[in-house]
Amino acid sequence: MRYAAYIGGLLGLVLLVTLVAQSDFSSMLHALHSGGWRLLWLIPYRMVFFFLYALGWLILIRPSDPSHRAGLGYLFWVTNVREAVDRLLPVASVGGGLVGTRLVCWRGIAVATVGASVIVEIVVTLIAVYLFTALGLIMLLQIGTTGEGYRQLLPAFLWSLPVPVLTVLLLRNGSALTRLQQLVRPFQATWLSAGSMAGHAVALDLQLRSSFSRIGRIAAAAALQFAALLSGSFEVWFALRLFGHPVDGATAVVLESMTQAMRHLAFVVPAGLGVQEAGLVMFGHAMGVGSDLALAVSMSKRLREVLCGVPALLSWHWMETRRLTLRKG
Repeated sequence: MRYAAYIGGLLGLVLLVTLVAQSDFSSMLHALHSGGWRLLWLIPYRMVFFFLYALGWLILIRPSDPSHRAGLGYLFWVTNVREAVDRLLPVASVGGGLVGTRLVCWRGIAVATVGASVIVEIVVTLIAVYLFTALGLIMLLQIGTTGEGYRQLLPAFLWSLPVPVLTVLLLRNGSALTRLQQLVRPFQATWLSAGSMAGHAVALDLQLRSSFSRIGRIAAAAALQFAALLSGSFEVWFALRLFGHPVDGATAVVLESMTQAMRHLAFVVPAGLGVQEAGLVMFGHAMGVGSDLALAVSMSKRLREVLCGVPALLSWHWMETRRLTLRKG
């Protein structure tokens, strides 16, 4: 995964440079300048996204944490850190989930419990993304603006539809992680305890089956994550309005949903580098938004990611340092 992330990041960077080189760079800078300091409103607005995700995660983990050791406030902070890791560090999209598992385990909750909640949340996110993509494709069809991007994305969407369904069935009814552990056992390092690894895999499978049996909680978490994805459309609408090219809500939803779909399809590319920009440019053309404006929207999103992510990463570093200091003391 590390090498895939490096290769994906390099390809994404090449794509981004190509898009910028082929666009009107001065017009893009002018659009960003016209937005000015008002673009900073995207930072506090992003907290809505984090709150909805944290609330969905809380709903999933609460049955296994009746003493409320991981409250909404703590999960809200961990969600910020997870997002920052995925957006700003050279990792694939699973990096933030691993960090989030570690941070929640600090609250004294079993690794299997936290790991299961993160895996279920990732699957729920996948379902929410598919629903959001379907909404965007339907709106594109209703608007009557279907170009090359639509014809490329639609087959990928349809062919990959079984993925979330099969994933849920496998995790709920099978022993996927136990079988995976047995598969990699011959390649397992000698310093790892096979019995310990097998025990963790069995415990995680049990937690996953228990979590996927709570249909009501999964539906609630999916609804909250869908709302979080939908809230991202406001960023597109707000930025284009500041850039002097106002669009309606439907256009903003289409641009955001198609961009998110492409980012998730290219999940090995760190932070969707180049993929996000390509999605906005491709579908922006179909919706009457020029390449310079589409790239300006993407840059405003990147700016928000940095300004939200750096404090989150610094807080994580401070917490790690503090724990290490306390252990040494």
